[in-house]
Amino acid sequence: MPTVTVTKDTLDQVLALQIMVAWAGEGICEPKRLDWWRTDLIDEYGGGDLFGRLFPKTHQWSSLEAVRLAAIQVDKRKRQEMAEPDAVRSLFFWGFTIDEQLAERLAVHKRGDKQPLEALRYLPLDITKPFSKAEFEEAIRLPNQTVDFTVVPNGREIVGEMLEALEEQAKKLAAALLPLTDSYTLPFYRLQKH
Repeated sequence: MPTVTVTKDTLDQVLALQIMVAWAGEGICEPKRLDWWRTDLIDEYGGGDLFGRLFPKTHQWSSLEAVRLAAIQVDKRKRQEMAEPDAVRSLFFWGFTIDEQLAERLAVHKRGDKQPLEALRYLPLDITKPFSKAEFEEAIRLPNQTVDFTVVPNGREIVGEMLEALEEQAKKLAAALLPLTDSYTLPFYRLQKH
């Protein structure tokens, strides 16, 4: 199986969407956001304070990494209930090769000297500001386009061809979260059998 190497720019675009959705999905924070995972890992009076004391230099990145991992776990639990969980691609699951590259790229940022908003210039929303559901919806909405999906047990299967470009796939997966619901809806592409 050939190894796919993804450009840093593309990895940053996917990471920005993952981090924004993971941040928006937190539910124990005050005020709570979408409440898709039971975390409060970023806010300065919640988990962000703990990370600030544990990791003074990298606390912002550590908080984002932790909330991203929480989102990955929720995504994984929902996928595991599917007949072929490894035969789908979601915003938080791209297969081993790409997931490893995303984790390595996040580690590079964490070791760097830039803060998240500076390093991830593709973040469509300022995650240091108070959460606005309307702003989040606007940030993930594709301009002049709706995403067609079929609601299936445990998810929303995107209808049609899977786009070639990884960053475009990620944008479409994020947009398929609309309309927002009380729980994470797991938008996904089903890989075609050859």
